[in-house]
This record gives sequence, structure tokens and C-alpha cells, in this order.
Amino acid sequence: MQSPQTTTIELFKEEMKFSAGHFTIFSAAERENLHGHNFTVYVAIEGTVNDNGMLADYGTYKRWVIGRCTAWNETFLLPGESPHLRVEHHDQGRVTAWFADEAIPFLTRDVTVLPVKNVTLEELARLFGEGLIADERKLREDSVVGLTVKCASGPGQWASWQWRRT
Repeated sequence: MQSPQTTTIELFKEEMKFSAGHFTIFSAAERENLHGHNFTVYVAIEGTVNDNGMLADYGTYKRWVIGRCTAWNETFLLPGESPHLRVEHHDQGRVTAWFADEAIPFLTRDVTVLPVKNVTLEELARLFGEGLIADERKLREDSVVGLTVKCASGPGQWASWQWRRT
């Protein structure tokens, strides 16, 4: 018996990008200086074509990615689960990130704390991917069997995250 054929929809729109600051933490004593990137996001959705001649209404997936990009745009990304960084939220609209003996102050409105151990391309790609596969009912309804997310911090520097239905 032949396995079913699949089709892949690739999404890489102008709006699937965001500009954000961050620093990578290398150890309990070493980190990068604060800096920023113009991040881009690419999504490939794999599945079977339905009776209507299409894989899925991929607009839902595209809008979700664009929404997350918009939310993270022009913010400083901090890792909320790092064993080497402590984030303190203060009453006066301020946040302090503690790294080693350094207190790094921010305004609350300028910070996005992510559920990651480090703000890296690997972790950003995973967050986008896990968000896209969160609705199992929608994935089954759309006959999606695989998803790939790539996140880039510039030309030639990507991380990929993949999911396959088991």
C-alpha cells in the first residue's frame, strides 16, 4: 500500500518579522552585551490536500505568527527560565534583570519576558512552533502532519524547529 502524498505550504511574509533586543547568556559569569536584531520567521506546514483542493486555510497560522511578531516588536526579550538570570518586577513600572553582580534596569513597557532559558534562535523557533501546534483539534481538522519553523537573526543565520505527527 502506498503512503499518502503530502503538500507543503511555505509562509515567509514581509509582516513575519520583528525587531528586538536581547543578550545571550553563556554561563553564570559570561553574557553578551545588550544588542538587537531584525528577526524573521518562516513557517512550512505539511499535510494532505483536502477535497476542496487545498491543504488548509493557512491564514490562521499566518495571522498567529504575525500577532506574536507584533507583540515582540521593539521590546527587549529576557529569558524567564534562565538559571543565571533573575527578573524582578517593581511597582514603579520598572524591571531589573540580575545577572551575576549586575543590575540591568528596564522600563516594564520595554520588556518581554519569555518562557525560555536563553533568548536564542533555537528557543525563539521553538516558541513559535509550540504556539502553532497548541490547537491539536485545528491541526487534525486541517490534516497537518508536520510543521517547520525557522527563525533568523539576519541573513545566513537560522535555527529550525520541527514537529511531526506521530
